Amino acid sequence: MKLRYSPTSPYVRKVVVLALETGLDGRIERIPTAAAPTRPSPEISAENPLAKVPSLTTDDGQHLYDSPVICEYLDSLHDGAKAFPPPGPIRWTALRQQALADGMLDAALLIRYEMGRPADRQWADWSAGQKRKMTQGLDALEAEASRLGDAVTIGTIAIGCTLGYLDFRFAADDWRKGRPNLAAWYEKFGARPSMVATQPKDPA
Repeated sequence: MKLRYSPTSPYVRKVVVLALETGLDGRIERIPTAAAPTRPSPEISAENPLAKVPSLTTDDGQHLYDSPVICEYLDSLHDGAKAFPPPGPIRWTALRQQALADGMLDAALLIRYEMGRPADRQWADWSAGQKRKMTQGLDALEAEASRLGDAVTIGTIAIGCTLGYLDFRFAADDWRKGRPNLAAWYEKFGARPSMVATQPKDPA
């Protein structure tokens, strides 16, 4: 399998964390791919018409995107504990948590893109609206942090990668302030080998 990736993408990180947790990482060749919205990549566009990473090419040549689909596909390839629980309340909780975490990331990236525009073209109300989504998401996670426990599901993986991205790109906002339960959970989850091995960093 071949995974097009960026080392700073939290969505890619989610895929790689799941691959590490399930023992599949050794079966995946990682292909560095630039995929900025304003600089389209012909290579990624040929495999993913949305021109985004992550994009996975399976061993039989099928192209899969984006991270929720790739993660569920990878989870079907192993016989260990599943990151996607079977149908039932636990599954719906995990999928909801993934949707919340991914939505927070979407908002965070939209803020980043807005900050990259010329100062006289930035829309403060737009960024404030995205920041509000992030704040509301963090507050919702704080409310259920005591129930996250030690489970490794697609939900907790997505949450962990989202909080890691906020540390990486929005450290000044200090998401831990006023959220002691979520901070305590992340301190433990973030120490997992899969999380330590995938900490985002800008290219040298």
